[in-house]
Amino acid sequence: MGFKSQFPPASLTRRRFVQGLVAGGVLAALPNSLYAASALNANTLTGTAPILSGKVIELVIDESPVNFTGVVRMATTINGSIPAPTLRLIEGDDVTIKVTNKMSIPSSIHWHGIILPYQMDGVPGISFKGIMPGETFVYKFKLQQSGTYWYHSHSGFQEMTGMYGALIIEPREKDIITSDQDFIVQLSDWTDDDPMAVFRKLKVQSDTYNYNQPTLPEFINDASNSSVSQAVQRRAMWNKMRMNPTDLADLSAATMTYLMNGSTPMANWRGLFNKGEKVRLRFINGSSNSFFDVRIPELKLTVVQADGQNVEPVTVDEFRFGPGETYDVLVEPKNDAYTIFAQSMDRSGYAKGTLSLAPNIDAPVPTLDPVEWLTIADMMGKMEHGNDHAGMSGMKQDVMDHGTHNMAPNPYAVASSDVRHASSEYGPSVDMRVDMPRTNLDDPGIGLRNHGRRVLTLADLRSLKGIADHQSPDAEIELHLTGNMERYSWSFDGLEFGKSTPVHMKHNQRVRVILQNDTMMTHPMHLHGMWSDLENEEGEVQVRRHTIPVQPAQRISFLTTPHDVGRWAWHCHLLFHMDAGMFREVIVA
Repeated sequence: MGFKSQFPPASLTRRRFVQGLVAGGVLAALPNSLYAASALNANTLTGTAPILSGKVIELVIDESPVNFTGVVRMATTINGSIPAPTLRLIEGDDVTIKVTNKMSIPSSIHWHGIILPYQMDGVPGISFKGIMPGETFVYKFKLQQSGTYWYHSHSGFQEMTGMYGALIIEPREKDIITSDQDFIVQLSDWTDDDPMAVFRKLKVQSDTYNYNQPTLPEFINDASNSSVSQAVQRRAMWNKMRMNPTDLADLSAATMTYLMNGSTPMANWRGLFNKGEKVRLRFINGSSNSFFDVRIPELKLTVVQADGQNVEPVTVDEFRFGPGETYDVLVEPKNDAYTIFAQSMDRSGYAKGTLSLAPNIDAPVPTLDPVEWLTIADMMGKMEHGNDHAGMSGMKQDVMDHGTHNMAPNPYAVASSDVRHASSEYGPSVDMRVDMPRTNLDDPGIGLRNHGRRVLTLADLRSLKGIADHQSPDAEIELHLTGNMERYSWSFDGLEFGKSTPVHMKHNQRVRVILQNDTMMTHPMHLHGMWSDLENEEGEVQVRRHTIPVQPAQRISFLTTPHDVGRWAWHCHLLFHMDAGMFREVIVA
């Protein structure tokens, strides 16, 4: 499934180019001097992608040379662009999208979050065979929704090498969200390395790209804030559990350059506004493996749409979102310029752009927030009933004082190292199980707790018109999100995709789905072909999503009604997690 390329060894230090080049992007074809210095001065396509509209659209998949960091690499492009062209379509239209594959390997396009016949969903081996080299596949479907969505390859690691684009569906009637300016802000991650080689390194050592390992200065600081014995205990606990407290992301700026609309931080994508205007920003996380924490310093963000669905407006300073998720926000600029700042969850790097009155006005760029360690609550879930594994009284006292909602765990509390490892009980693909998961939706997540900024949580989101389907569920499905970090194996219920059997759902039957995360990483879970209506702790349906992030040691539930028969994909949208086994087929009949 991996993307094949002929990448030469990198001759430049990776970390030197975390922020990329001032002028990076897709290059004009240079077959005779692909790696020559002169290629750095070739014409580039940067900034906002081309826009295509209408009822009939033609897309061409091919390979193009690209240079983001000073080293030319081959990318997977659509119509020669990264990001791929933005498709602006109209709700209710029947569209025909002709996709031609000019590469020497199969490809595909999946229309993320779009309700359509399964044969048009674009998942090779599930809904169709894929688009073979030299072949044109014709997608035909009726647009039954409106909002901000996106599209990407579902073949190998092509999404990781540039094959993603925005899909905007305008409402048939007047849009209730009004603004003077409308910008797409698509975030992604790029690696100069062959993605298959990156994946193989993780299989050998899962934290090979984690440069935030605990250090001696951190130990000294830890000891000064608690005690030497607690600092030692804390490290001994993680060592005995064979876990890393800073293992927040599989990939980091050690191999990734973070892009905003195909522009590196130094290239600085820019959106221009006029004084007094209201601006709509359509944020799309089109990355392969990265969560981003997004904020615009000195500017409030009013969230009005989540995953293409209108929500009751909520004003925040910051939000986190993972691959596959989208958020539309409204802002009302008062200053001359602002920085759109999207730092990676592991705090190793960032994407950025600028909103300004003129091209020559910039705003200060924030520094990266400090790296925070995972807490015992992130590992063990809720402990208000005196979890035997919780150990130190500091954590227990915190729970008694504040409960689990918005709990700020004592960072120096130490758990017993008698953690329930699940290898012997559930097979080699599972290294840990959470016995007491938490169910609250109001935790912003590691790195975003109690830092003084108002952060969006799932508890804040409510569908504007409510959920149309109020039918009670007739069936229930429970699955655990599992993994083994030493093996870099990811799965549902301890079974990687190749060892699993399909999940069966009845056509038009309302189903409650329960997902429990037994790992220490957040997984953005995407169920194709149907909506996921998230429930809160009281069992009330709260918001409609197509991608739901499930935090470590968290148990969530949602309702769904499969209105379309067929074969559908269900997976974690972290590309490497999906490829390593956290993928299931769903059969609706």
